Amino acid sequence: MEIDEDKIDEAVIALLYLTLHDANRAWKSFDWDTLNRLYEKGLINDPVNKTKSVVLTDAGLQKSEELFNTLFTK
Repeated sequence: MEIDEDKIDEAVIALLYLTLHDANRAWKSFDWDTLNRLYEKGLINDPVNKTKSVVLTDAGLQKSEELFNTLFTK
């Protein structure tokens, strides 16, 4: 089975919206490979640090909300 990593990335950035706090921070409880891809795409700041959350960039915050509404709202 071939996995579409872009779809995984979209689901994860949308799910990060669920745990937003402090305006643009979200808990980083997802797969490190996915978080690294989101970082490479410019949607989050570097996830490799001692904090338990990541900072979404302006583009990431916008994409997160957009995909959350598309994927998870009625």
